[in-house]
Amino acid sequence: MSLPHYSYIDFVISLVLAFIMFGVGLSLTSTSFKNVFFYPKALITGLSSQIIVLPIIAFTITWLSNLPLPFKVGLIILSSCPGGTVSGFLTYFFKGNAALSITFTSINSFITLLTIPLIVNLSLVFYYGKSTEIHLSYIETIIQIFSVTIVPAVIGVLVRSYRPAFAIKAQHPLKLILLVALGAVFLIKFFATENSGGSGITMKEVFIILPFAFLQNALSMLWGFRFSRSSGLGVRNSCTIGIEAAVQNTTLAFLVAGTLLHNQDMVKPSLIYALFSFWTAIAYIYIIKRSNGLKLFDEFKS
Repeated sequence: MSLPHYSYIDFVISLVLAFIMFGVGLSLTSTSFKNVFFYPKALITGLSSQIIVLPIIAFTITWLSNLPLPFKVGLIILSSCPGGTVSGFLTYFFKGNAALSITFTSINSFITLLTIPLIVNLSLVFYYGKSTEIHLSYIETIIQIFSVTIVPAVIGVLVRSYRPAFAIKAQHPLKLILLVALGAVFLIKFFATENSGGSGITMKEVFIILPFAFLQNALSMLWGFRFSRSSGLGVRNSCTIGIEAAVQNTTLAFLVAGTLLHNQDMVKPSLIYALFSFWTAIAYIYIIKRSNGLKLFDEFKS
């Protein structure tokens, strides 16, 4: 199978995301990951929510909506993707459980090799009345997962282990630089023409998709947090799982919709979602911390 064509914009996005994960890795030690596996309840709770409940939320919203069919399928594709690099960055930036976030994303990324084709084909049968064979190439997907998520984070952890003074000093400037860079590349993706790697989306399409994408985001976030709390998890882990549930790997959604299904209209819900989910996640973290007597950048108490 030939490798898909990527524009320079896609390459820049992947590069920025990789550096973000490097920054996340700088904040972690091996002890952080041991705690995730010694106490796996949070990991199991988050995975069950992501794999089962989020696609159900998306199917329900799209079934009740009057969206054009490609946009409906696009929202379902998005719900089937794991949390991504941005969720790890937000968790790290606002002092959630970054080790849980990275471990969760890594494991779920492999699970979605099986679940994404199943969920996407179900949506195509449901809305188009036919099944389109879709298989994520192991090579393409593993390259994306390792190059953008796992490898940079591991390098960051190794740097933290062998050069702790440098890692601690580098964390602070990296936060601001990478935050600005991430916002810039997604704006380029939004406004650039299709010929240069942009989406070609119109403002009319933005206003059509936005309410339903926002509803999906809010319900996913609320479910992730409330289900985790009802399962007996602390606020820190529950907040982290809520972020993972609501900040999806839109880069993977671009790959599935645009490269594998060759449908740019199905890409558009993920693009719109990427532009606002970052900010709704910050609002969500602020509300949770404020309700627990904390400021936005305070450490969680549990």
